Amino acid sequence: MDDTNALEPMFERFSHPGLFAGVRRRRIGAFIIDYIVVFFLCVAEIPLVGILGFATFGAGWLLYFILVPFVALLYIAWTVGGPKQATWGMQMADICLVRYDGQPTDWMTGVVHAALFWAAHTILTPAIVLIALFTRHKRLLHDLALGTVVVRKSQFSEIG
Repeated sequence: MDDTNALEPMFERFSHPGLFAGVRRRRIGAFIIDYIVVFFLCVAEIPLVGILGFATFGAGWLLYFILVPFVALLYIAWTVGGPKQATWGMQMADICLVRYDGQPTDWMTGVVHAALFWAAHTILTPAIVLIALFTRHKRLLHDLALGTVVVRKSQFSEIG
């Protein structure tokens, strides 16, 4: 038995044609919504960091340098690692992040998924999203690296 046949049971649950309908467009929409959410979360944190800066005689203001990545990673860990396995933008777009092995997506997978996304787009330019045009199940590099796939939530819950 070769390796290809050993992996087939994992891929069987992803053979439903509706699972990936419109996933690329939905991912882009979810990305935009999530960045708007992270922006507003950061705006809400700015006064708190300012007050902390006064309370610590200026040392707290150093948090401004890491505020956006920290808030974004915390948001992703909390939402993707939660029971819905999706950020608020992904939920609005009816998509979720699932693992090929059937295990639930945990917070660390969500954080690493986001970190690999940002690293790939920083190093390899945003044109790297074109890989989704050529991969099975419309996956990107960070999906391939982590063994995850983005599917339509409504379709995925129907087929279980």
